[in-house]
Amino acid sequence: MAHELLREAVCEANLDIVRAGLVKLTWGNVSGADRQAAVMAIKPSGVPYAELCAEDMVLVSLKSGEVVDGKYRPSSDTPTHLYLYRHFEHVGGIAHSHSEYAVSWAQAERALPCLGTTHADHFRGSIPVTRRMREDEIRGAYERNTGRVIVECFRAGGISPSDVPAVLVARHGPFTWGETAQAAARNAIALECVARMALYTRAISPEVQPMGSELQDKHFMRKHGADAYYGQSEPGHASGA
Repeated sequence: MAHELLREAVCEANLDIVRAGLVKLTWGNVSGADRQAAVMAIKPSGVPYAELCAEDMVLVSLKSGEVVDGKYRPSSDTPTHLYLYRHFEHVGGIAHSHSEYAVSWAQAERALPCLGTTHADHFRGSIPVTRRMREDEIRGAYERNTGRVIVECFRAGGISPSDVPAVLVARHGPFTWGETAQAAARNAIALECVARMALYTRAISPEVQPMGSELQDKHFMRKHGADAYYGQSEPGHASGA
């Protein structure tokens, strides 16, 4: 039953990024993890979104990377997802797309600066861009190495994957994550939105600088901090929605 629910949640999250306009053709995937069962569910490789149903989601072992259950091959990006789950221990869902605005920043190899409060509501600071992958990394275990350069980027920059649940892979595109597959999809939607806004803002004012840390922190912490007060919640429980 747990696996059935996981598959349903992951299928719906995949459809969420389609409905949000983040996906063209089959360019994208979302996964969700059940840490207790040590499995993840992920979109099958190359299957059109219009044909997807929950039972199509492929179950993969988080430990071995082997398919546990499923009639299709898992996404070709599965090794990237697995690497991130293994190194970002609080992540329960991962989304990847080739959405136009986020990809544009990734192709330019430019970090996405925090220019306003819309960005700060979701991400605590700039969205980093990874270094370019070396030839040996591309020729080798390419998808796994994609995950490795993401983790390297966050560790080298001292960036918390909980505070900044997104990255731009140089010359490739965005990955986002969250506590669930739905949260990862929401972060992908937010990332595309702020990437578009940043591009427009730079077009209007090329000299614009990142917003000050005080205002950044205020907006982030009022939604995500221990004393968050944005939205509705049960007594004694802050809401981050």
